[in-house]
Amino acid sequence: MAKRVVISEAVQERDFFADVMDVVRQIPRGRVTSYGAIAKYLGAARSARIVGYCMNNSHTVKPPVPAHRVVNSAGILSGKHHFGPDDRMQRLLEKEGVKVKDDQIVDFAKRFWDPAAELGL
Repeated sequence: MAKRVVISEAVQERDFFADVMDVVRQIPRGRVTSYGAIAKYLGAARSARIVGYCMNNSHTVKPPVPAHRVVNSAGILSGKHHFGPDDRMQRLLEKEGVKVKDDQIVDFAKRFWDPAAELGL
């Protein structure tokens, strides 16, 4: 059963970065989601860019975060340059069975993991 992220009602107690990391850790292998879907799930629908900034820093946290499973709303590997040379983001996705062509997820709708539907609101 999927773990649901508990978000504090008090704004001062909320750690958006940690909430994003918790959601991303729950994305199953072979599935992808978008920055916007994560932001919407966390109650900050207009904060997709901030989710992207969190992904840029995800390499600094433990346990590891599968940031390669987060793409833009069109299924494009918009953050691929943060994974280093040699198309590392694409290779990580393909290792999980996700096909990528021209920096875009093939069958994006089929591979899309919606945290609101999967984790509940």
